Amino acid sequence: MEPTRDDVARAPKVLLHDHLDGGLRPGTVLELAARAGHALPAGTEAELATWFAEAADSGSLERYLETFQHTVGVMQSAEAITRVARECVEDLAADGVVYAEVRYAPEQHVEQGLSLDEVIEAVAQGFAEGMAQARTPDGQPIVVRQLLTAMRHQARSREIAELAVAWRDRGVAGFDIAGAEAGYPPTRHLDAFEYLQRENAHFTIHAGEAFGLPSIWQALQWCGADRLGHGVRIVDDIEVDDDGTVRLGRLAAYVRDQRIPLELCPASNVQTGAAASIAEHPIGLLTRLRFRVTVNTDNRLMSRTSMTDEMWSLVEAFGYGLDDLRWFTVNAMKSAFLPFDERLAIIEQVVKPGYAALAPR
Repeated sequence: MEPTRDDVARAPKVLLHDHLDGGLRPGTVLELAARAGHALPAGTEAELATWFAEAADSGSLERYLETFQHTVGVMQSAEAITRVARECVEDLAADGVVYAEVRYAPEQHVEQGLSLDEVIEAVAQGFAEGMAQARTPDGQPIVVRQLLTAMRHQARSREIAELAVAWRDRGVAGFDIAGAEAGYPPTRHLDAFEYLQRENAHFTIHAGEAFGLPSIWQALQWCGADRLGHGVRIVDDIEVDDDGTVRLGRLAAYVRDQRIPLELCPASNVQTGAAASIAEHPIGLLTRLRFRVTVNTDNRLMSRTSMTDEMWSLVEAFGYGLDDLRWFTVNAMKSAFLPFDERLAIIEQVVKPGYAALAPR
């Protein structure tokens, strides 16, 4: 029996791929823009929410990324950053998220004089305030950690990697690299990745979203990524015959055999053209083949989405049941950049009991 939307809303969720500057409340953007003197393309909360969604719904990753000039533009003071971080935790908890890793690029928030450390501290304060107060609808606390992102087209990746290591005992779970893939291969930042490996640090790489298999191959075999940010184009290395016979290429087989987590973001992938629709999203095939699939939001504001929306869209498109949703959630928790005992505790004490409570009586 398929779950109801209420079941999906109540289910505990784990989120690995969510951008802090892609999840602001439209009302918060308006208020912060007014204080900062930042011009916006719309003047009301409803109009602004529509503008973000329509601007992002273009089929182009590059156009999608343009929307961030307004969210990043209003996140240039410690007070604003802390507020956005606190509200992020509140919104995720209200959506039933029990563990989240939220990423952002500190280098994008220094235009008004903040240091990189001050940016990280402002996010840490907001997350701490949110975690102290926020609870899921079922009363569960939420754990949120930072992922520090470097931009592919900039030259600060080693500096950001060093910050990720310096702050890893103070709420930073790992490192990420993001931005337009085409023309900016992850191998440009080998120094940062080799440093992180020497420091036993965790990192994920945006790869296989707008660009194909070479990006994934470099992220894994040259850079040593623990997870793939998106990774949806791994499907290009999988052949399915008319009779249903499936053949995996060597890269796809390696990704599946090594249980490399795929941080799939269905709604965002449709917006950027990585998938034609939810029903045609490779998540269906990748799930059937039992890759380490996780479900994520990417940018909640731009995609007008939530973890509930993402999971419900999969129920509608593929007929998934609670067992499938629990599988996605356990996959994500297994793949989190959190110590093993802490991951296991959330799986055994929160995720499994939460899904058991939703099972038909």
